[in-house]
Amino acid sequence: MSTTQSERLRGLLEPLVGERGLDLEEITVTPAGKRRVLRVVVDSADGVELDLCAELSRGFSQVLDDSDAMGGAPYVLEVTSPGVDRPLTERRHYERAVGRLVKARLSEGGELVARLTAVDDDGLDVEVSGVKGRKPTHRRLAWDEVAGARVEIEFNRKAAEQRADDVSAADHDESQEEA
Repeated sequence: MSTTQSERLRGLLEPLVGERGLDLEEITVTPAGKRRVLRVVVDSADGVELDLCAELSRGFSQVLDDSDAMGGAPYVLEVTSPGVDRPLTERRHYERAVGRLVKARLSEGGELVARLTAVDDDGLDVEVSGVKGRKPTHRRLAWDEVAGARVEIEFNRKAAEQRADDVSAADHDESQEEA
């Protein structure tokens, strides 16, 4: 997609996204046989629900039909939210990932897998899991130390946290009964 087309599409679609308090993350146009696929990726701090994607799709279709930004060739419009495997490239991406496990590629080389605990103007605070029962350690990463990062998918985190909460609540109940 040419820069001019990308800028034009962004100019047309971004106001609709902004009206709903969302961020326009990405616009791509790729060939798909005789058609093209226009993929618009939107996000927000609270995530994006399917109904909102459908609403945006209808609005985008109207705006695109009223303009000639896509030319005369047929295209398919896809409105989606970013996947869990998308790279963290903007500060807002990191802010939305606070509390999540991330894999950071370090500028000096190597990788670090840690839980993101805070984000500010100067960088990131992370908690690195302890090895073999050791306590986790906290580490500060300046922005220039991070070459890139992605959220790591945790399939069992919620279950483990729920069990810990249940054990804590049970201990609290037992201590109340003894008193």
